[in-house]
Amino acid sequence: MSNDPRIQAVDEAIRSRHSMRRYLPTPVSRDVVTELLELAARAPSGTNVQPWKVYALAGEARKALSDAILEQYNQGIKEGREFDYYPKEWTEPWISRRRKVGFGLYNLIGIPKGDKERMHAQTGRNYRFFDAPVGLVFTMSRQLGRGMFLDYGMFMGNLVIAARARGLDTCVQAAFADYPTTVRKHLGLDDDELIVCGMALGYADPAAPENTLIAEREAVDVFTSFRGFL
Repeated sequence: MSNDPRIQAVDEAIRSRHSMRRYLPTPVSRDVVTELLELAARAPSGTNVQPWKVYALAGEARKALSDAILEQYNQGIKEGREFDYYPKEWTEPWISRRRKVGFGLYNLIGIPKGDKERMHAQTGRNYRFFDAPVGLVFTMSRQLGRGMFLDYGMFMGNLVIAARARGLDTCVQAAFADYPTTVRKHLGLDDDELIVCGMALGYADPAAPENTLIAEREAVDVFTSFRGFL
C-alpha cells in the first residue's frame, strides 16, 4: 500500500463507496452537485462524444417525479425497460451473486421470505430515491451506439467516487429505466432520450441497518487472466 496521501485519499473514496438505501434529510446544494458533475464529465468517451445528459432533482421536483412513478408502480403497471440490462435468463455465477445481495438486504431490514407486500414496499422506495435529498436521472440519445454505455459507466463511476470523497453517498438505480414513458412525460423529455437509470445522492443515515450491507467482490484472480508478466 502506498504512503502517498493523494493515493490513499483516492483509494479510501473507492473502498468506502457502497450503495446506500436510506438517507438523512440534510440538503445538498446545487453548487456541490454542479462540482460533482463537472468532475464526472472528465470521464473518457469515444471521440469525445460525451453521451451523458443529467436531470438533477431536489425538493418538489424530486417528489413530483417520485409520486408519478409510484402511482404506476402501486397499480402494478410496469412500462418496461427500453434496453437489456440484466440477462434474459439467470445462470451461475450471476444468479447466486444477485440472490445473496437480495437476501442480505431483506434479512437486515427484517423482511421474511415470501412477504410480497413488504418486498413491494421496499422496491418502491427506489422511486423515492431512498429519501435522498437529490435524485439524478440519466439519459442518452437513441442515435448513439451501445458502446456509449461504456462511456456512461465511466462518467457515473467518476461521480460516485467524487461524491464519496466529499462525505456523500449514492445508490445507482436501474429501476428508473422501468418507467421510461412516465419519466419522459413528467420531465418533458424528447422521445429521442433513452432513460439510462437514476441515482440517489445525499448523506446516508448511519442508523439504518440496510446501509450496513456491503456486497462482496470476487478476488482479482477469479476474474483476471494474467499473461506475460514476470
